[in-house]
Amino acid sequence: MSRFFATGSDSESEESSSADEITPKATGTPFKQALLLSDDEEDTKRVVRSAKDKRFEELTNIIKTIRNAMKIRDMAKCLEEFEQLCRAFLKSKNIVDKEGIPPFYIRLLADLEDYLNQLWEDKEGKKKMNKNNAKALSTLRQKIRKYNRDYENEIASYKENPQESADEEEEREAGDSGSSSDSDDEGKDEGLSAKSFLKKKPEPSSEASKFLKSAKGSGDESSTSDDDEDDEDWGSDTVDSSSESSDDGEEKSTSLAVVFLKKTQEAEKADKKLGKKRKPKKKERLEEEMEEEAGEEAEGGWEKVKGGAPLVKEKPKMFAKGTEINVPVVVKKLNEILQARGKKGTDRAAQIELLHALAAISNENNLGQGVLVKIKFNIIASLYDYNPNLAAFMKPDMWKKCLDCIEELQTILFEHNNIFIGENIAEDSESLANTDQPFRVRGCILTLVERMDEEFTKIMQNTDPHSQEYVDNLKDEGRVCAIIDRLLNYLENKGSTEEICRIYLRRIMHTYYKFDYKAHRRSLGLQVESKSEHDQEESEGEDSAVIMDRFCKFIYAKDRTDRIRTCAILCHIYHHALHSRWYQARDLMLMSHLQDNIQHADPPVQILYNRTMVQLGICAFRQGMIKDAHNALLDIQSSGRAKELLGQGLLMRNMQERNAEQEKIEKRRQVPFHMHINLELLECVYLVSAMLLEIPYMAAHEFDARRRMISKQFHHQLRVGERQPLLGPPESMREHVVAASKAMKMGDWRTCHSFIINEKMNMKVWDLFPETQRVQEMLVRKIQEESLRTYLFTYSSVYDSISMETLSEMFQLEIPTVHSIISKMIINEELMASLDQPTQTVVMHRTEPTSLQNMALQLAEKLGSLVENNERVFDLKQGVYGGYFNRDQKGGYQQKQSYQRDQKSGYQQNKGGYQRGGYRNQNQRRAAHPV
Repeated sequence: MSRFFATGSDSESEESSSADEITPKATGTPFKQALLLSDDEEDTKRVVRSAKDKRFEELTNIIKTIRNAMKIRDMAKCLEEFEQLCRAFLKSKNIVDKEGIPPFYIRLLADLEDYLNQLWEDKEGKKKMNKNNAKALSTLRQKIRKYNRDYENEIASYKENPQESADEEEEREAGDSGSSSDSDDEGKDEGLSAKSFLKKKPEPSSEASKFLKSAKGSGDESSTSDDDEDDEDWGSDTVDSSSESSDDGEEKSTSLAVVFLKKTQEAEKADKKLGKKRKPKKKERLEEEMEEEAGEEAEGGWEKVKGGAPLVKEKPKMFAKGTEINVPVVVKKLNEILQARGKKGTDRAAQIELLHALAAISNENNLGQGVLVKIKFNIIASLYDYNPNLAAFMKPDMWKKCLDCIEELQTILFEHNNIFIGENIAEDSESLANTDQPFRVRGCILTLVERMDEEFTKIMQNTDPHSQEYVDNLKDEGRVCAIIDRLLNYLENKGSTEEICRIYLRRIMHTYYKFDYKAHRRSLGLQVESKSEHDQEESEGEDSAVIMDRFCKFIYAKDRTDRIRTCAILCHIYHHALHSRWYQARDLMLMSHLQDNIQHADPPVQILYNRTMVQLGICAFRQGMIKDAHNALLDIQSSGRAKELLGQGLLMRNMQERNAEQEKIEKRRQVPFHMHINLELLECVYLVSAMLLEIPYMAAHEFDARRRMISKQFHHQLRVGERQPLLGPPESMREHVVAASKAMKMGDWRTCHSFIINEKMNMKVWDLFPETQRVQEMLVRKIQEESLRTYLFTYSSVYDSISMETLSEMFQLEIPTVHSIISKMIINEELMASLDQPTQTVVMHRTEPTSLQNMALQLAEKLGSLVENNERVFDLKQGVYGGYFNRDQKGGYQQKQSYQRDQKSGYQQNKGGYQRGGYRNQNQRRAAHPV
């Protein structure tokens, strides 16, 4: 059948091809002329394979993909392919039951489990993995351990002797290829079947010795040499071999499919004969290279080379030999280096080295400070670009280089007043040559210093605060502040007002949260001997309060942006509050009106506002302003998210409320650990303030049904303490405050004092204040006064009169103080009593109901509301009232012993006052005024 008429079905083409095969061929006719195939069959060479070959080939292809993924540590791909491998192996169950589990499958399971265990133990490597790979590693490790339980014996036997397992697999492959051939003679002479040909196809591509079996050794070499000899015998004469195979087919009654398959293989072997002859040499060379690399790796001298830009390879040749080095040549070379900046494949570390080398060449040839300043600007920018990710922080070596470069740049600018820098200078108008005119360089050193400050913050955010590394990094703050101070002095002479405001704010942000101990000691009149000259210089310098006042007032007057002024005001308030200047801090906060529109500010400013309010509340507490302290801390503490609102950590939330990207953004807003406010101290101050306010109020309104809560969080802690079945001695700070509150309820100020001020509470809270002794004395005084108020509220109904001297002794207060407290209570109508001055006693008035009367009144009020609600529900069903209320025509209610409503729902007042009425009065009015 002609191939030009191959439009029939597959069956017709197969019949025609088989018929052509059966017809005898003349000797010497080419193989392709004897077989006239259809177009489809000619394009794609068909190979008839058994089900076993197909299934095993599918498994080997998947295993190859898994091993490639193992080489590049792609755990997600490994997991996906392993699941596919399990499904493919399940499909091959019938073949596996007949033939047995293939050794290459067992070898993969063993290698994969060892590989995963090795990755799991590599802690550093796991940290560098991305989220998907880390998750896939954990999942795949669990799956492979569970899956390998069914093959423990096979894996154990493989691990005992991997060499024998590999040899057995080769023998089995050779046996399979021999059995699938038509005869033993043909198997020995030809040595290749469909199975063996397909099996050896993927083997050359798997080269990594650490993932594949490395002990094949001489067996592979011998087999390949035998194959080559067989190939030469097989392809010596295509005509003779084809005729012999057809004759053998007739004599031994072989199938047409086998004859077809062998002729296809013969054609392929003939085409690849030349390539096979060159292959052993190439393979030997590859094996030698792999052995050399393995030897270098064992010695520790092998290093993986990064792929970079071609620019890096030209590093030794900065300029061609004999080139005259001048300013235009250096600037041109600088632009060439900068052109590779940001491109894919650029080695950023090598680029920084090139810029350093260019700066050294500029110095050697005395090209002037203008070129050197321009190169320094680009070096610092390249150091910042070394980490393209915003969340990443600079490595220690890069950070040190950055600080050194900025200091060198500042030194050059200070020593040479004829250098002018600015962002508004165009590159065309730059003046870099050594001339009489001043140098003009495009660049902004303020931007570089601000970025340096941000990098320092990121380094502190990403360092473990409880490690020595954090302390070492924090020591660099001295250098950072020194750089800011030098730039501040430079910009005060040459900078604009806007730039001065920006650098002032940077200096303020490094000062506002630090307590000035030297100024505090000077205010107390204490002289401290300084051990070093540096300490003496610091003690003789300006106080931080003077510096803050000067910087902030300049910003208040000159700044045109709301954000810088807002931050300066908040830092100023924070600094005042930290140093117990309560009235200045309070007045500045009230005058700024920040609390009215702070919700429209950006999150970092809101965090600064929250920190300022907290510090203001703590300052008020230290000064004894309990109510002001409670009001300042109420918003932060009542939310239950103080840690998050102060930028000191993230709370665990659902992924619906905050996704991964939002979490990264919030982590970048966190305040470094050395700027944190102690959350336990904050909560203790709030709870103690709430206790001093709430306990007397609860005693005064014990039977008031409409009593409001001053602090919900404090009441919550009280309820938690009451629900505990077993009350032991308090341990935590909250338990101490709850126990003190219970003692204060009873008027026992000594027990309350012992719970609030003791060694444990001093260590946790009170010793953290600068003036611990003064704060404790204030607390004792407040506890005594509020316990006295609580005692009078609770037990006033028991006394007819009580002596102020007795109260003074009971609460260890001076008589004038007791007199003042009782007088305030009487004036505010909190206590129904009068003072008898001659006898110094408090005479109680019996106007207040007893506790029994209070309970009776509450019961009556509740019953009245219950009856009213019941009548309303009944009226909805029946449509008429029959109890306390009557209904007029307009649907309004009239209550007996109450007011009278007319038809317009208004109250009517007679001469003698309000009249009680109903339907009777309405009828009388109708009779008197007929319509």
